Amino acid sequence: MVTVVKIGGSLFPDYIDDLCDVLIKSKEKIVLINGGGKLVNTLREFNENYDYSNDVNHWTAIKCMDIIGNLICDKNKDIIAINKIEDIPKIHKLNKIPLFLSYDILKKEDPLKHSWEVTSDSISCWLANKINAKLLILTNVDGIYSGKIFSNNKKLIKNISVNELLLFEETCVDKYLPKLLIKYHLNCFIINGKYPSRVLDHLNSDHKMNNIYTYIRR
Repeated sequence: MVTVVKIGGSLFPDYIDDLCDVLIKSKEKIVLINGGGKLVNTLREFNENYDYSNDVNHWTAIKCMDIIGNLICDKNKDIIAINKIEDIPKIHKLNKIPLFLSYDILKKEDPLKHSWEVTSDSISCWLANKINAKLLILTNVDGIYSGKIFSNNKKLIKNISVNELLLFEETCVDKYLPKLLIKYHLNCFIINGKYPSRVLDHLNSDHKMNNIYTYIRR
């Protein structure tokens, strides 16, 4: 079974190299997809000031993801950029990790709504369904919290249903993700990518070694 591992844009660039160093040690076959990070945040700021169309925001944000994906691959020899699903097993046979650049296939199939509610989280979920994979989302926090995400009284939620998640106003994942998890009948783990050892323990030990995460169940 393949696991789609989404690397949050908040982890780029400071935590990427250490994270990639451990991902290559995973016993599971991995397909990486990354967020747009500061590039997309800049687009959001532009949109707030100038109000661009949803179509332009959608496609330029995905282009930003591809740009950062290429930067990640440039610094990590074991990570290979691809834009075709059929190339995934070819890269795995080389004992490398494919990083999926999604603009071309999304532009062709256009499967997701054009909205700021759809980010790389939803795109990763779509890809996981497309290739019949599991989904792991890495971000810069430990998972989903009760209360406001930046509140001092927040508490990590270890296990949550997608229906419960739909009621949250703000979390570390995009608002469209739970809808896609329901649509595709997928579950999802969220782990803090700032701690690569947690990620590797999760991938290599059937989720028994690392217990700091949120599990989103359908």
